[in-house]
Amino acid sequence: MKKANEMPVNAPKHALILAAGVGSRLRPLTDLSPKPLVRIHGIPILHNALHHLGRLGVEQVTIAVGYRKEAIQEACGSRFGNVAIKYVESAVYDRTGSAYSLWLARDALLCGDSLVLEGDVFFEENVLRQLIVSEAPNAAAVAPFHELMQGTAVLLSDLGLISEFRLKQTARNLIANGPPLYKTINLLRLSASTLRTTVIPALDDMIRAGATQAYTEELLSYLVETRGLLLAAVRCDDLRWYEIDDVEDLRTAERIFAKAGTLDPTAHG
Repeated sequence: MKKANEMPVNAPKHALILAAGVGSRLRPLTDLSPKPLVRIHGIPILHNALHHLGRLGVEQVTIAVGYRKEAIQEACGSRFGNVAIKYVESAVYDRTGSAYSLWLARDALLCGDSLVLEGDVFFEENVLRQLIVSEAPNAAAVAPFHELMQGTAVLLSDLGLISEFRLKQTARNLIANGPPLYKTINLLRLSASTLRTTVIPALDDMIRAGATQAYTEELLSYLVETRGLLLAAVRCDDLRWYEIDDVEDLRTAERIFAKAGTLDPTAHG
């Protein structure tokens, strides 16, 4: 069995972080600073992700930026520890969805197997490790949907594949004796083949059709439910993570990560 501190041998060498959004629900914290730089116990969300990516073998990260892009570029530079960083800039971040940022970074996704992360998720290293060591070529990290959550949820098949996406879910969607709902953690692993033959052509079709406000979850829903994408669910039930959209989410994340130092903030080199 692989030890917790060993680097996975099959880790993708490239990752994409989507970090272009305005983060309006976190104002006034995001009036001058973009959401990915909001701090949990003194650690910016983006630095936490870069730290874990580097520890698990990722060598190149592309960050899609837009709102307050200069702040992100200054905070992360061209290298974070052992991770080389490139940027893709969106000039229309205030009127486009995350799928548009994904499309802007499509050339980076042709580098090979890739991890795709949203820039507003604070997580412990083992969440990412679980995703990387999964034997499935295409996988998404998920956790049971509970009453305090909101956002995109999924249903799972008996084989552990994502069978359906349900957007804009809240506690009201938790039905007694209904099928279990799982929250998407917004960390993905996608194979080079799937990116080249399925994801990028679908993105091209969406943008050509004018669907520039679509979110990544809508793209995945389309691919799973109409294009037959086999997307495995990597269960992270007992691991620590939180998606931060508003001030209450920020407080929750502070509580979840109150007991342990998640990373060494001095690792940025």
